[in-house]
Amino acid sequence: MATKKTSATSGDRAAKIHAALEKAHRPKAVRGAGERPHISLCGGTACDASGAAALREALRDELEKHGLAGKVEIVESGCHGFCAEGPIMVLRPQGIFYPRVKPRDIPAIVETSVVGDGVVEELLYRDPATGEPVADERAIPFYAGQERRVLADLGTVDPTCIDDYLARDGYAALATVLADDDPEGVIAEVEAAGLRGRGGGGFPTGKKWRLCRENPGERRYVVCNGDEGDPGAFLDRSLLEGDPHAVIEGVLIAAFAVGATEAYIYTRQDYAPAVERLKTALDQARERRLVGEDILGSGFGCEVRVFAAAGAYVCGESTALVNTIEGRRSMPRGHHVRLVEQGLFDQPTAVNNVETMASLPWLIRHGAEAFASVGGKDAKGTKVLSLTGGVRNSGLVEVPLGTSLREIVVGLGGGVAEGRTLKAVQPGGQSGGVLPADELDVRYDYESLRETGARMCTGGVVVVDDGTCIVDLTLFALRFMAAESCGKCVPCRVGTRRMLEIFERISTGDGEPEDIGRLERLCDDIEEGALCELGAGAVRPVRTALRYFRDEIDAHILDKRCPACVCRSLIRYTISRHDCTGCHACYGACPVQAVSGDRKQPHRIDQRLCIKCDTCRQVCKFDAVMVKSAGVRTGGKEPALAGRRSS
Repeated sequence: MATKKTSATSGDRAAKIHAALEKAHRPKAVRGAGERPHISLCGGTACDASGAAALREALRDELEKHGLAGKVEIVESGCHGFCAEGPIMVLRPQGIFYPRVKPRDIPAIVETSVVGDGVVEELLYRDPATGEPVADERAIPFYAGQERRVLADLGTVDPTCIDDYLARDGYAALATVLADDDPEGVIAEVEAAGLRGRGGGGFPTGKKWRLCRENPGERRYVVCNGDEGDPGAFLDRSLLEGDPHAVIEGVLIAAFAVGATEAYIYTRQDYAPAVERLKTALDQARERRLVGEDILGSGFGCEVRVFAAAGAYVCGESTALVNTIEGRRSMPRGHHVRLVEQGLFDQPTAVNNVETMASLPWLIRHGAEAFASVGGKDAKGTKVLSLTGGVRNSGLVEVPLGTSLREIVVGLGGGVAEGRTLKAVQPGGQSGGVLPADELDVRYDYESLRETGARMCTGGVVVVDDGTCIVDLTLFALRFMAAESCGKCVPCRVGTRRMLEIFERISTGDGEPEDIGRLERLCDDIEEGALCELGAGAVRPVRTALRYFRDEIDAHILDKRCPACVCRSLIRYTISRHDCTGCHACYGACPVQAVSGDRKQPHRIDQRLCIKCDTCRQVCKFDAVMVKSAGVRTGGKEPALAGRRSS
């Protein structure tokens, strides 16, 4: 960061603060960040769900068997990002990457790569383009194609060890701004960098801070919004779980800039690992004089608290979030309220999301020019995305703003599974709208997405293949939005329900041509009258579906058919007499005994009993079970229906 001219006194101040930071670091305690041999085991939520706990036990036992307990340490890191390949294990400092590890693989890995210096080739990741094994984590295309700034330490540091973070220049950015003692300079630097809010709104961060600092008040607050309730988005949770000190450091920088002495990190109670690691990180930082009174002897103090709420999607809206911290119902205050003027406890308040806060340490350490060296004209820096849905390489990615959706979905994500066709993308989760495959060349930034009718929102990119029905997809979004509406304003409370009812009729074949006009009017009314962004978010999936997938919606209304063979009321299961061998697999698997027939004779399905659960098709080994909708036929092992219903 560019610094102002300093006197001898300010020079002494800077030396004192940097010396205090150096004293706060205790290198002997360093585990994950140093060069000591250690095994980094992904501790992210996805890998935990895939069996990481069993791997830890197997790894401890095997190391002890070889007499390596205490010599080679197991570091449970945060999310490594490549969730599709979890559980993930990386041997450092070599950087040997082992994906999809199972307990039975541990003896070979320890024998070959820990005791020895080789690799177990059959367990390595294989480049999908060449089929060749890749041992070096940095050479894996999924990682090599990213610009990892915010995610640089994720999967490397132990989130429960402050020395890991300090060893990688942790809190150096905070020390710099405290040494310079120039809050206005920090704001100017953030403005020059062009950092905009990463929560979806895209409001310039520096401008928000300046307004907060300039508005009169007895005190000021900083709030980090980690609510993140959108299905398909998990980037904020992963940052809080895997790199909590980066978020805390960003919060402290923001507090110094606006003149706040209290800050809150707001998250959900159901993010239990994130809450636990945040509290541990704060205790460690407080013990090292990095949080609380007189930070690093600078005279500046800020207390940071974790606020774990029950969780409500509406709390992604900042005024509803502030109400919750104050002990009120989580309802928005209205578009006219400016939190930088009258926020938490009626005082000027700066609210930024987790990713925005985590971006600040890198920005301050490297400077505004380096930060703005990637991105577009009105969107500087990088963006972290959670890539999910029908994509091969699901996980966390970080790319420069302005990268095309095609590069994200096809380049990094690897496209959809073999045998499927890319149909659509939700660029911002349920509230971000849906774009067809022929819009994939749009740049992923605020203005470009806005022109298409979609939004960035939470950064949850959901990939949709040809086995998904757009009506069904929109139904899922509307059910979520209607359930999450706080009910304060009529346009959202009633309007989302009416849109949901119309789409439910369309999905059952009871839709009318007039429903299109009704939906368009409801969209206008909700957008105009809703108190907060949740209403606009509920409208977006409907508007984009009508704009880009009108033919598919008309097929449900006019032809009473579901082209994707998903909507239950519009499909039927039958068995081909020519392909059925009478193996009896479907007969035994049907939960309602709708299948009849003798062994070695063609079977049939009683349509009066069939509940369309898809079980018969899944167990059939001869592709004899067909799903039909007004002449549309789907057969084979990966049909449209399987696992993609929202109902």
